[in-house]
Amino acid sequence: MAVVVSFEDRIEYSGVRLPPDSPLDPMIGRPLPTLALAMLALTAALAPPAAAQNYPRGPITLVIPVAAGDAADVAGRLMAEDLGRQLGVAFVIVNKPGAGAVLGANEVARAKKDGQTLLLSVNSAFTFRPVLDPTTIPYDTAADFAPLGLATRTPAVLAVRGDAPWADFAQLIVEAKRDTGGVRVGTAGVGSSGHIVVETINALTGARITMVPYTGASPAVTSLQGKFVDGVVVSLGAVAQHLRSGAMRGLALSSKSPEFPRIPTMTELGYAQDLLGVWMAFFAPSGVPREVTDTLVPAIERTVKNPAIAARLLPLGMIQDYRPPAAVTDELRSEYRTVETVAKRAGLIP
Repeated sequence: MAVVVSFEDRIEYSGVRLPPDSPLDPMIGRPLPTLALAMLALTAALAPPAAAQNYPRGPITLVIPVAAGDAADVAGRLMAEDLGRQLGVAFVIVNKPGAGAVLGANEVARAKKDGQTLLLSVNSAFTFRPVLDPTTIPYDTAADFAPLGLATRTPAVLAVRGDAPWADFAQLIVEAKRDTGGVRVGTAGVGSSGHIVVETINALTGARITMVPYTGASPAVTSLQGKFVDGVVVSLGAVAQHLRSGAMRGLALSSKSPEFPRIPTMTELGYAQDLLGVWMAFFAPSGVPREVTDTLVPAIERTVKNPAIAARLLPLGMIQDYRPPAAVTDELRSEYRTVETVAKRAGLIP
């Protein structure tokens, strides 16, 4: 256990500053013996770096690149609260949505490499947007970030209002084929998971659904409630409460949900390919000191595996699924290739 002594309480002996009651020199005012000085120097040399003892050095800024109130934002705040308790510091949440989470990710990529600014991002900033619109990515997804751990997963869902004229997915597709541009579906933005899901549906079915980008899932859901769009493709958590109440109806999911077993996946509907879902992971700027990752990685693992947090996130349609940093890197590479393949088949990229 480290003991902190204020500078005001230190007295100088033979060029070495020690607490007045130091056991190394009980004779106050006398020079330390040579052996004692040598022992002190050895102790100092073997002591851990100051940074390791001092991290974190104050409040940690956690950038969440989605709109405030999104399910991902709620999940991030719950996990930040638990991390703050573990590390003994406050986590300051900064919501920076836009450009498929790229704006928030870029802020962390450019942050000081001291571990005081972290990112909890959805996968769109690392896979979807870089594939669909690489010229708008101001960072290197591999070189500018240090993964700290995967946290949550949630299916993507195509949802419409409860009073929509389409009882199921097939009826919506019939309408989207008959009326070009007549079916408008909101997403969390260009390059978001919703964007590529809409385009994947178009490619698989021959429909011509119009994708309407917003700055996050919450604005898209609000627009659907106001009847400005006909549907949304967002994370399940963003509309779970509306699905329960009957205010909205799910027509397709990227993967099965135990709570909503009647909402089919694309393969259950007879198509050759399922849709891509959403996951969130913690990142630091690349190049942070080792002591930062040594502190954060086990803390994040404990938070993600905390059953109390998992129980609070499950009603949001989110499943805690911890994966270590190396596994996050592997998943990023694998998903990038998958998105690239899907985008090419859909005609979104050459």
